[in-house]
Amino acid sequence: MLTVEKLVEKLGLRVIELPDGEREITGGYAGDLLSWVMGRAQEGDAWVTIMTNMNVAAVAQLTDVACVVFAEGVEPDKEAVIKARLHGINLLGSPKGVFELCGEISAAMNAAPETEGE
Repeated sequence: MLTVEKLVEKLGLRVIELPDGEREITGGYAGDLLSWVMGRAQEGDAWVTIMTNMNVAAVAQLTDVACVVFAEGVEPDKEAVIKARLHGINLLGSPKGVFELCGEISAAMNAAPETEGE
């Protein structure tokens, strides 16, 4: 099982907000067109994006993703961080590109044992 906290540790991600670090990551999604993400991201996904406005937090809440990972060194707007804090949404950051991050998240998921006891 790969949790958000374990992902932070494995990938060296920067924590912006981490109210639920024990949240399990069950998949991944990369996208920046918020209406598209709303219809395709799944509950438990690690969502990789370069979008930074407060609507990112709204879409994360609506889709119930495990975390939002801001790629390419972008910083979320102050309003996005406030909204994420209010709704318990994990926000992470990285200077890495979207393609590299997605590969690393996929590899971390494949390397994680299915259960805690393994």
